[in-house]
Amino acid sequence: MNKLLCFFLIMVSAVSIRAGEYVVNRDKPNLVKFVSDAPIEDFEGVTDRIDGYIFWEGDNLLENSEIYFEVDLNAVDTGIGLRNRHMRENYLHTDKYPFTHFKGQLVKAIKLNEDEYQVRVSGKMFIHGVEKDIEVPGTIAKAGEDGYHIKCEFQILLSDYNIEIPSIMFYKIDETMDLQLDFYVTKTQETE
Repeated sequence: MNKLLCFFLIMVSAVSIRAGEYVVNRDKPNLVKFVSDAPIEDFEGVTDRIDGYIFWEGDNLLENSEIYFEVDLNAVDTGIGLRNRHMRENYLHTDKYPFTHFKGQLVKAIKLNEDEYQVRVSGKMFIHGVEKDIEVPGTIAKAGEDGYHIKCEFQILLSDYNIEIPSIMFYKIDETMDLQLDFYVTKTQETE
C-alpha cells in the first residue's frame, strides 16, 4: 500500500511540475488600487498586499485553469489615517472580513503579440461577507524567464456587497468603485 501511495504522490508532483503554476511575487512592485469619486474630492486606496496563484496546464491558458487572489483590506491606505480607520471600521468591517478574494478561471485568451495575452476571467468575488459572480478583463504579459505581469481594471457596486455608501460632508460617494490590479507572478519552484 505504501508503494502505491508513493507512486501516486510522485505522479501528482510530476503533473504539478509540468503545469504552469505561478504565485504572486512579493518582491515585485505589486499594486492594488481602488478609486472612488465624490462631488467634493476623489480619493483612492492602495496596497501592495496581494497574494495568490494562477494555474493552467500545458501551453493553453484555458486548459484546466484556476485563479485565486486575495487582498488584505487592513493594509489599504487612503493617505489619511482617520479615513483609513473609518473605512475599515464603519464600511468594510475588516474585524469580521479582513480579506477580499477572487476565485475563478480563465475563459478567454487572445494572443496580442509574442509575449502578451488579452484575457477574461470568470469567477466569484468575495467582499464584506458577500460572494458575487463577475467577469474581469485583463492582460497577462511575459515578465522575465519565469514570470508574468498581470493587469486588470474593473468596477463593482458597493451595494452589491452590502457596503453602506459613505458620505463626506453630506455628499455621497459614488456607489461604483473602480478597482485596478497590477501585479507579478512567478513560476513555483520545482521540488525534488
